[in-house]
Amino acid sequence: MTGNGIVVRCVKSNKVINMTETKLTTNKGLVAALKAAAIAASLGALTLGTAVASESNDDGGKVKHVLLISVDGLHQTDLAWYVQTHTNSTLAKLVADGVDFSNASTPFPSDSFPGMVALATGGNPKTTGVYYDDTWNRTLLPAGSTSASGATPGVEVTYFEALDKNFSTAPALDAGQGIIPAAGSDPFANILQMTGNPLDVIDPAQLPVDPVTFAPVYPHQYLKVNTVFEVAHRHGLRTAWSDKHPAYEVLSGPSGHGVDEYFTPEINSSADPLNPTSPDAGDWTTDNLLTQKYDNYKVQAVVNWIKGKHHDGTGNPGTPAIFGMNFQSVSTAEKLPTSYTEGTTAKLAGGYLADGSTPGPVLSNALDFVDSSLGKMVQALKDGGLYTKSAIIISAKHGQSPMNPAALNRISDGKITGALNAAWAVTHPSNTSLVTFSVNDDGMLLWLNDRSKEATDFARNFLMQYNDASASVDGKPVVSAGLTQIYTGAAAAALIGVDVSDDRVPDVIGIAQYGTVYTGKKKKISEHGGDHTQDRNVPILVSGAGVPKGIANNRPVETTQVAPTILKFLGLEAEELKAVRLEGTQPLF
Repeated sequence: MTGNGIVVRCVKSNKVINMTETKLTTNKGLVAALKAAAIAASLGALTLGTAVASESNDDGGKVKHVLLISVDGLHQTDLAWYVQTHTNSTLAKLVADGVDFSNASTPFPSDSFPGMVALATGGNPKTTGVYYDDTWNRTLLPAGSTSASGATPGVEVTYFEALDKNFSTAPALDAGQGIIPAAGSDPFANILQMTGNPLDVIDPAQLPVDPVTFAPVYPHQYLKVNTVFEVAHRHGLRTAWSDKHPAYEVLSGPSGHGVDEYFTPEINSSADPLNPTSPDAGDWTTDNLLTQKYDNYKVQAVVNWIKGKHHDGTGNPGTPAIFGMNFQSVSTAEKLPTSYTEGTTAKLAGGYLADGSTPGPVLSNALDFVDSSLGKMVQALKDGGLYTKSAIIISAKHGQSPMNPAALNRISDGKITGALNAAWAVTHPSNTSLVTFSVNDDGMLLWLNDRSKEATDFARNFLMQYNDASASVDGKPVVSAGLTQIYTGAAAAALIGVDVSDDRVPDVIGIAQYGTVYTGKKKKISEHGGDHTQDRNVPILVSGAGVPKGIANNRPVETTQVAPTILKFLGLEAEELKAVRLEGTQPLF
């Protein structure tokens, strides 16, 4: 829908027909416009700016199940390229059978944790309180604090692999449950037997401590709003989710009861088949074929859920009303400089080709894997007679940048923060570590131990003037520490949408120049967390029951809108989500 009316575009001919308000003011004009649309339709499938009128799927649009998929790192341009070049793919069929929201954005910061929380709550970090999976909190106490400890408030909140029970000694795919290794050719074959309750494999000794109760704060307790899983659970509906760390039990929400069953194998565990618990072995992200193998375990869990089983294939609790998983294969294919692919004996290039838009061989192979995996899920739905009763939503927690390999500039963030601390200490010798914590991927988030205007202004001015080329591991110029904009103090809080007194908000938020990736080693060729379009423009593809067919919708939407859409599909009230009420988040339809 444009300002003047409805724009109809033929996908095959790319011919645009504008049905303006003038044409639609009379029945005669409406008939003429619809005739024009019919002509376009004879040349190929139609796409509409807004799904005004179209054929819905069978079963009267009744949705009993919502399958939610996050393909981490997937850009909208990747989806468009894949569908165009793989016309018989599962993704192409899902696009033809649904609505492709091509102008969707993730929250900022574009990290996995706030990205997934947005999909499940309908809220941005200002509302959910989730900024990243590794942050600083000024009011919580360090792990292990007790009422008699006299601990000083302020602690790193580590909601990622560091929470696994044995991560520091022998990181295993089962996060410390003791399932692997197994006999046979695949020592990880029994991983589907992993617990469905992540609390069993989270080490409470690694958790921050509540200053009032002196109890450890689990991820679900850190979340300030409820989730779609909680709403569904409260209405007696079954839920399930699979993700890359046990810390994703955050999706159970403040009640702790939102997700009935999890499958959370640890992606940052050892992937060495000869020594699967070795802390020195490479993890599942070090080679894309390993990531695909890892993701495939989760695909098996989802297929088992579709069949009405537990994730391990046992029992018969019934197919969940809300369930799904995240894929990591696309993300690592974008990050790895080189990797093996199916059938190759030499490593090939990761990321994108020199044009900055076409997936290279590793990424193309990863997209094939994801498409094949989605095909297994669709087939399982059809085999179980559930396809016409199910809505499928495919999106991404985050995108990734840079896509253009020539723009890449990997910069040592440790060198920058070290120089900032040293410069501050010259005039403040009693405070040699101004930066108390930082998270820097392709953006910069700093928490300072001095929150005064003097300190935040100092940090901003230092970063703006930082031009030490030796900080670039690629030998490129470093201008303003690789940043384009720097927000500090009240301005940083305002960027997020919270008050400067917020106990979680960073004191410094740096928006990176396109191509900047902060890293200590010359390895990753892209990252996420930033504010560039390539970090945030991800797909939202909605297909299946209750969904208009073959629609390309280009109005601006946000991934937060997925949450109320899920509830609407299931006949539940979107306003049951606290974030929806606070932010006014609207369903996609």
